[in-house]
Amino acid sequence: MSQGLSDAARAQIDALSERRLSAAEVRAYLATPMSEAERAEIVDLARWFQQRYPTGAERLAYVRRAYARWARRG
Repeated sequence: MSQGLSDAARAQIDALSERRLSAAEVRAYLATPMSEAERAEIVDLARWFQQRYPTGAERLAYVRRAYARWARRG
């Protein structure tokens, strides 16, 4: 995933992704209405997920696998 990125670029990305937002930044983000494109993307992703994992048991199994992957990396 990080192939081709320099150490400096990776460090900059890490710093941005780990940055803590101020309360004002959070309020401003939450006060901004979701765009129609963003809403449509979320609906499409939810629809895909429900088709890929049609039952509650399949969804739960996916979440357990994803959590196990996350825990191994941590």
